[in-house]
Amino acid sequence: MTKITFINANIYQHQQQDFQNGQYFTVDTQTQRITAIGSGQPTEQDSDKVIDFQNQYVLPGIMNAHTHIANIPTYWTKKKAAIKAADAKAMQTMFAIKNMQDLINNGVTYIRNVGAAYDLDIPIKIMQQQKMIAGPRVMTSGRAFTITGGHGDSSGIEVDGVDEMTKGVRQALKRGVDNIKLMVTGGVLRNGETPDDIQFNTDEVRAAVREAHHKNKTVATHAQGNAGVKEAARAGVDTVEHAFDVDDETIAIMKEQGTFIVPTMNAMYAIYQYGEGTVPDWALNKVIINIKKHFASIKKAAAAGIPIAMGTDAGTPYNGFESESAYEMQLYVDKAGMTPAQAIDTATINCARALHVANDFGEIAVGKIADFIVTADNPLTDISILQKDKAVYQGGVCVHHPADQEVKSGIGC
Repeated sequence: MTKITFINANIYQHQQQDFQNGQYFTVDTQTQRITAIGSGQPTEQDSDKVIDFQNQYVLPGIMNAHTHIANIPTYWTKKKAAIKAADAKAMQTMFAIKNMQDLINNGVTYIRNVGAAYDLDIPIKIMQQQKMIAGPRVMTSGRAFTITGGHGDSSGIEVDGVDEMTKGVRQALKRGVDNIKLMVTGGVLRNGETPDDIQFNTDEVRAAVREAHHKNKTVATHAQGNAGVKEAARAGVDTVEHAFDVDDETIAIMKEQGTFIVPTMNAMYAIYQYGEGTVPDWALNKVIINIKKHFASIKKAAAAGIPIAMGTDAGTPYNGFESESAYEMQLYVDKAGMTPAQAIDTATINCARALHVANDFGEIAVGKIADFIVTADNPLTDISILQKDKAVYQGGVCVHHPADQEVKSGIGC
C-alpha cells in the first residue's frame, strides 16, 4: 500500500460550482480511493509521499459518455482508400489502442463506448483493466442494436420485434456489455434516412429497457428527431444521444422520467467546419439543415434543467479522441448558454450520475476513485484552458504530464 498526499491544491467542488483553495487530499494507491480531504495542511503525516501542487487547479477526470473507440475519425479524408483496403478488424483494433492513449493524454479518464464493431470495446476494456494498454476506464456496449437495414446496420445487431430485441439484449448482457445502445431514429451519416426517421417502435425500446434494467445495466438511445426523442424518453431509457429537436412536451417527459441528454454537439460542428469536399454531400446537407435546430434544442433543454452529460460521438468525421472532449465543453458555453462550471459538471458529476457510477467517480471526495486532472490556470475563467496539455492522474498515479511542465516536487510522472 502506498499513500500519497497532495497539498496546496485548488479543488473543484460541484456543490459550490467553484474551486476550494488551499486544500489537501490523500490517496491510497492500492484501493485507488481518496481517504482524506481538508483545508490547509494535513495534521497526520502518515503518507509515504507528499506532492505539492503549488496552487494549481484540480478537477475530476473528464468523462465522455459517447465514444466509438474503434472508429477512425480521419476515415473520410484522402486516407479512406488505404483504410478501406486493410483488414477491418485489425485496423479498428489498432486505432482503438491509439484512441485510448490519446484520450488519457488529454485528461479523459472514463468513457462510455456506445457501439463498436466486433464487440471490440469488450477486450479493450479488459486490456485497460489489466494495464496492457493505457487509456480511460471503459463502459462497454458492444455492437449497437438497429432494425434490419437501419442506422448502423453494417456494424450493429439487427433485430425486429419485441422477441428478437429481448433475446438480443440478453445475449449482449451474456457477452459482458455494461450498457445497451439502441438506434431509435435515422441519422446524418447514412444515406436514405433522416434524423426524423423513426426506426425502433416503443414496444421494442421498452423491451430493451426492461431487460437491461433487470440486470442493473443502462440504456443509451440514438434519437435525433423530436418524435424519436419523445419515444425514447417515454420508454424509460437512461440517456438520449444527440436530441436535435426538443420541445416543451419532451422536456416534461424527460423531467418525469429522469432522462439525461448527451448532446454530441461537436459531431455536427466538426462536419460543418471541415467536411466540405470529403464528407458526402447528402451527409453535409443534413448537417446544414439540422445544426441550428440541434444547438437551440440543447440550449433549451439545459435552461429547462434537463441534466446534460458530456459526450462527443468521438470517431465521427474530424471528431477525434484528443482535445475534442474539452472542446465539446466549450461548445456548451459558446452555443448552449452554460457557465464554465455547468460545462465542467456535464463532464464530471453529471456523467457519473447518467452512467450510474457516481458512487465511484465524478467528484473529488472521500471514498471516490482518485481520477483527476491538474491545470495551471483556472478553467472557470476560460473553459478553453481544459483543451491545453495538463497533468492526468488515475487512481492517484500520474499517467501523463505536460511536456513543458517542470518536473519537481514529484508532480511529473
